[in-house]
Amino acid sequence: MLLIEKVAWAVATVFLFSSGMYFTFKLKGVQFKFKEMLKGFTKKDDNLGITPFESLAISLGGRIGVGNLAGVALAIHYGGVGSIFWMSISTIICLTNAFSESVLGVLYRKKTKKEYVGGPSHYIKYGMKKKKLSLIYAILLIFTYIVGFLTVQSNTIVKSVTKVYTIKPIVISFVVALLTIIIILKGLKGVAKFSTKIVPLMTIGYVLTCLYIVLSNIGTMPQVVKLIINEAFNPTSAATGILVPMIIGFQRGTFSNESGIGTGAIAAAATNTDSPSKQGFVQMFSIYIETLVVCNLTAFVIMLSNYNDISWQNINGIEITQEAFTYHLGNAGNYVVMFSILLFAFSSIITGYYYGESNLKGIFKNLGKNGMFIFRMLVVLILFAGGIISSKIIWSIADIFIVFLAIINVYAIVSLKKDVFREYKLHRLKNK
Repeated sequence: MLLIEKVAWAVATVFLFSSGMYFTFKLKGVQFKFKEMLKGFTKKDDNLGITPFESLAISLGGRIGVGNLAGVALAIHYGGVGSIFWMSISTIICLTNAFSESVLGVLYRKKTKKEYVGGPSHYIKYGMKKKKLSLIYAILLIFTYIVGFLTVQSNTIVKSVTKVYTIKPIVISFVVALLTIIIILKGLKGVAKFSTKIVPLMTIGYVLTCLYIVLSNIGTMPQVVKLIINEAFNPTSAATGILVPMIIGFQRGTFSNESGIGTGAIAAAATNTDSPSKQGFVQMFSIYIETLVVCNLTAFVIMLSNYNDISWQNINGIEITQEAFTYHLGNAGNYVVMFSILLFAFSSIITGYYYGESNLKGIFKNLGKNGMFIFRMLVVLILFAGGIISSKIIWSIADIFIVFLAIINVYAIVSLKKDVFREYKLHRLKNK
């Protein structure tokens, strides 16, 4: 990591952890109310917006991406296996950030002719009454997702496919860009339709494959779990033994599940729900699936392989994961990871684009068809470029800008905490 990246993430870790602990205490462990999470999938009787399940699929589509495969591998590579422990701990604590931002997303959303729109830029503008900060957040989010986040996805697709087939990266990048434009031209409904069909299928398939590998090596699992915990509290050095795995665990966890940076609030706001708290529970449920299930299973598969015996240079992260699956499944492992990445990364591209578009509409109220067309063409060009530039550069761009999103969003949800507490109290009274 670059020095600026280390310092930025040290600050972000303090912000995310502190707010997560605060909301955990004030909301009395809301992240452990699993029955409430399952109750959130009720549909309102109108045709505006998307269903709670579509909201879950969209947010999962954004969260389950290369962060679950390549990101986990990078966490182990740079922070050691102890980072996996801190990734899980940070997720559990910061779930309350996701709940709070989703509640605010619904509370301060706006209704258009075709859909509901909202998110951090809305509750910063209408809740905090800070128009300039709202604009800064929206611009940062567009840049982070379109320039940073989406290019990471396309780059990972290229890396994965070229390991299996001798296809030129430029050709793969072109195909990814072309498929993306076909889907995003259909708008929010097109994104929702794509997500509800692809996301459940890809998640179940990947989880079952990982479980097969873990169960096949079940005798080694106690050693794996013990090693993760021991390395998380490595006493050899306070600076490198504990702090680095902790920061990298938070970094990769936040990149993967996006808890605390506000994007889940965008999907929550688009939902045709009558309860902000219900959407908070839906978003938390998606993070449980994404990090505590998918990420940890990926980590187990890698740790059960010979990943330590190989020298890696200029890595995206997916190479480590691909090597691990090949170790367990032979050549079939290459195809498992390749197809998983194609689905995971592509669903993240579609969702990330929607987040960018939503904020662009918030900035330019009268963007028009021509303006939207230009934006979409720009996205296609950036996706194309992302597949052929250095992996290290695009990971750093995405990581650094996510820090700024997290800091602004945490400041916002803490500032609007009374709205969150009031809404949750009303929800509890209604559901007694």
